[in-house]
Amino acid sequence: MMNQDFWSPIWLSLEVNGVASILVFVIALVAAWWMKGHSFYGKSAVETLLILPLVLPPTVVGFGLLVLMGRKSWIGQAMEWLFHQPILFTWWAAVIAAVVVAFPLVYQTLKNGFESVDRELEDAARSMGAGEWQVFRYITLPLSWRSLLTGYVLGFARGMGEFGATLMVAGNIPGKTQTIPTAIYIAVESGDTRLAAYWVASTVLLSFALLAIVQRMKIRS
Repeated sequence: MMNQDFWSPIWLSLEVNGVASILVFVIALVAAWWMKGHSFYGKSAVETLLILPLVLPPTVVGFGLLVLMGRKSWIGQAMEWLFHQPILFTWWAAVIAAVVVAFPLVYQTLKNGFESVDRELEDAARSMGAGEWQVFRYITLPLSWRSLLTGYVLGFARGMGEFGATLMVAGNIPGKTQTIPTAIYIAVESGDTRLAAYWVASTVLLSFALLAIVQRMKIRS
């Protein structure tokens, strides 16, 4: 049972979400820090837009990505120029889907972490001549590292479980875009419930381990 066909979706999911979790963490880090330090008209609307994928059905998110990354879209054309091929139904399409669906959760976690830092400490550092980068590096980051680590772990776990958006923009190509959720779906559809059960068990164990890390950090904080 533990042959290449079994391990392929697992390794692919780990690869896709390994890259996606780094990308989403960096993007969410910049967005959360910038939104924390700026006030402007329409800020609440922008923040609502940033976390909107969190409440939308995955198929809706997938359809939006399908339109944005299609050849008729300037974004899709730019991606085709960058990757030298259409982006849809490729490994990178699976990465982008994971980034989009995980972003709201990571962004909200990081933003809450930044906002939990005592503003008086940051203002005191600024009053002594520290620049924004120094405040961020020496005050904000050390005092919010648990939230940052939690956000990264939750983003990775969310990406691992993504199905709808990934299926729409990356498809289910074995060895190329077939992640664990899509592999489980196909196995059940074809009647191979035993293989699906093994993949389910693997996913549950991995998710349990990731959530255990988050819970342990909450207890220590």
